[in-house]
Amino acid sequence: MQRLLRSAERGRFDHGWLQTAHSFSFADYANPQWVHFGPLRVMNEDVVAPGEGFGMHPHRDMEIVTYVLSGELEHRDSLGNHGIIRAGEMQRITAGTGILHSEFNPSTTTPVHLYQIWLFPRAKGQTPSYEQQSVSGTALERGRFRPVVTPQGGERIMKIHQDATIHLVDLDAVQQATQSLAATHSGWLQVLRGCVRLGETELEAGDGVGLSEISQVTIEALTGASEVMLFEFGM
Repeated sequence: MQRLLRSAERGRFDHGWLQTAHSFSFADYANPQWVHFGPLRVMNEDVVAPGEGFGMHPHRDMEIVTYVLSGELEHRDSLGNHGIIRAGEMQRITAGTGILHSEFNPSTTTPVHLYQIWLFPRAKGQTPSYEQQSVSGTALERGRFRPVVTPQGGERIMKIHQDATIHLVDLDAVQQATQSLAATHSGWLQVLRGCVRLGETELEAGDGVGLSEISQVTIEALTGASEVMLFEFGM
């Protein structure tokens, strides 16, 4: 089964320094039809203006994944981490018992375009932790779903405290990619850029689809330079 959320149906806000679109209820945006999907609680697409950002603020008992599509994002946190997340890089924060962090666009000329994603943890009270790495695919990996976040972690794979796997796939025009889902799993597919077809449904950048009772996902790129994020959740 599929549950479609079009990009235009998201909660959109123009804060001047921040252009944002919320797939699920967040902050002042409340949509009882879309509060979460399984453990996926937040799917925000943000464009932050040069020299702007989010000041130091707290989180707890949440797995936070940030993926930068273009530009750069400067990160600081109460664990002592400080660095720049560049386009094609991803960050994972386990807020656990509590963490403070800030996110800032260090450029004076270029906006930063990113997705920030929150997932409920498998259990509360985790020890706060941080990871950051490049998740850009190689030329040989185009057209193949590749795991970038899993419960186990690994080489070029970050670890998350939830029964969830995040895959990325880059596609050229008319290229197809297929990913099997375990029979007991559900998932969420988010189009990050480009345009793809899922079954008979055409999806554009910003569109999301909740998946359940489905064993396989096959997508076809309708434009070049398409990128899709696929979540696989345990039930």
